[in-house]
Amino acid sequence: MEWLTPWTGAIAAAAAVPTLVLLYFLKLKRQEVPVSSTLLWKRAVQDLQVNAPFQRLRRNLLLLLQLLALAAVLIALGRPVFSLQAGAGRRYVVLIDRSASMNASDVSGRTRLAEARRQAGVLIESLKGPGLLDLEARGDEAMVIAFDRHAKVMCNFTSDKSRLRASLDAIQPTDGPSSLAEAITVARAFAQTSGVDENNRSSAEAAVLELFSDGRIADLDQISVNAAELNFHCIGATSDNVAVTAMQARRSYEQPEEVHVFAALANFGHQPATCDVQMALDGTVRAVRNVRVPPGRPARGDEPAEVGKLSLSFVLTHPGEGVVTVRQLRRDVLPADDAAWAVLKPPKKLSALLVTADNPALQAALKACPLARLDVTTPSEFDASMAELAPQFDVIFLDNHAPEKLARGRYVVFGTPPADIGVKIAERLTGAAVVDWRGRHPVLQFVSLDNLYASRAVRMELPRDAAVLAEFRESPAMAIVRRRGSAFLLVGFDVMGTNWPFEAGFVMFCYNAATFMGLETGREEESSLAVGEAITVRADGQKEATVTAPDGRTEDVSADPSSAFRYPATHRVGIYRVDVPRQRPARFAVNVFDESESHIAPAKEIILSGEPVKAAPDVVRLTNREIWPYLAMAALVLVCVEWLVYNAKVRL
Repeated sequence: MEWLTPWTGAIAAAAAVPTLVLLYFLKLKRQEVPVSSTLLWKRAVQDLQVNAPFQRLRRNLLLLLQLLALAAVLIALGRPVFSLQAGAGRRYVVLIDRSASMNASDVSGRTRLAEARRQAGVLIESLKGPGLLDLEARGDEAMVIAFDRHAKVMCNFTSDKSRLRASLDAIQPTDGPSSLAEAITVARAFAQTSGVDENNRSSAEAAVLELFSDGRIADLDQISVNAAELNFHCIGATSDNVAVTAMQARRSYEQPEEVHVFAALANFGHQPATCDVQMALDGTVRAVRNVRVPPGRPARGDEPAEVGKLSLSFVLTHPGEGVVTVRQLRRDVLPADDAAWAVLKPPKKLSALLVTADNPALQAALKACPLARLDVTTPSEFDASMAELAPQFDVIFLDNHAPEKLARGRYVVFGTPPADIGVKIAERLTGAAVVDWRGRHPVLQFVSLDNLYASRAVRMELPRDAAVLAEFRESPAMAIVRRRGSAFLLVGFDVMGTNWPFEAGFVMFCYNAATFMGLETGREEESSLAVGEAITVRADGQKEATVTAPDGRTEDVSADPSSAFRYPATHRVGIYRVDVPRQRPARFAVNVFDESESHIAPAKEIILSGEPVKAAPDVVRLTNREIWPYLAMAALVLVCVEWLVYNAKVRL
């Protein structure tokens, strides 16, 4: 047992105990009253005859009870504490994992995050407090950091337990992955401050990291922590979980109204799992299938452990837009990965505009593409009505025409690129041949450029963010550049000065270019996101938009300088909707799709850069328990007993 404020109790005892005893040494000062006889007052007369002011101390039960009650109060002032480590106050960094796997409710009916907050609260209650009169005595301090993919400081270093408890209660769960490296970096940055802080504490003192997690952390191999620096408290009890780990909904190219839905299930338990899997469109169940997912295989020797997996597919017919949901109906402790969503867009045929003086080869190739609309106009007509024409078409082909300023849109440019997109023309090239290209890019898929020879080309100096698709020996031949909400596919040569129109791949290139530039011009068209990825929607001149989260909560967002709405708070799975004035609502599906989070088996040991750290054998229990409340209660009881004894003597 140690004392937090021993001098407080000692000083109070030095003043109170002698005073109490002295009161019993003093004689009573009696009032003189005439009486008829002193026979019954012999003892009192003897006291009056003594000149000394003090008397001999006699055995007295009241004095004993009062001394015991006073002793209990004085000891309580000294604040005795059990199981306290002697020394100066220490610093603790409480790291709380709030990733998807921590939502598993397998700890006495609570989620792992709730249990982590409870154990961290016990640790906070066990912190040593500062002294009352000893100004040099310092208490323990702690800070709280919550982390998933990113770290968030909930409370800076403080000894105020109420603030620390409030910061624990403010930690909200997420469905994102778990990454510890950023949290460790933040903790060290706060713990190793330069100089001396307000409590006269040296920056050389190392903080103890208290990690509350189930150990399902993706970047453990990138973290270097001394074993004595970190205490790992493992949260969790089971590994039984069946998850939807992948899901897609695609329209058929031949029959756009036909939708193929693909899904993958994983069983992380040790027994086969039989469950029903339902596929729904806009909340209406379209199909239910009973499946048996095989169990995982544990690690054997050098062979790593494997997860039991099953793939399945559904087919439905739907001509419009909607939300497709695949859900496994087996009850388990982690509901976040039991379902997956995909936003189904209506089938769309593109409209294209060809701006050319006279290019029959390019016009014939575009007519061969399955476009809903193809218009042809001259450069002068396009320049005169650009503002009206550009919004009407999904993609615009510019053949050897580079206006000084273009309206916002998506362009395929043959020849000289526009002047205001950051591309410089160094020189003109003659006799250039393509030497390399990205055959896996959607624009060049199924297109061979082996025999492409250009008699006339331009040498382009591209901005750093450009994506090069094909190259001449001296210059990029094809590239994608995005500027101010517009996208440009640059083809740095004149098609009529090449042998390309006579190749079968030219028509395929035109189709790929129109499809990619018309439908897949960047992240703003992406409707399937991972947890934590930002939603991006083009503003199109609007300043405000409203985002509706899966739980129905709404939030207003403003357009950024790039004329786009960005919403990064996709912390929970489900469907997010963005409502922009005078535009159709945009919907985005956010899914877990992370096997490391769905694999919820708690790790009793984590490996940090090759250094094993074992989990604490027991859950956190209250330590450094102050016993002054019990002493105060004992003093109250003794005072009550003393009162009873005193009143009993008075009655006698």
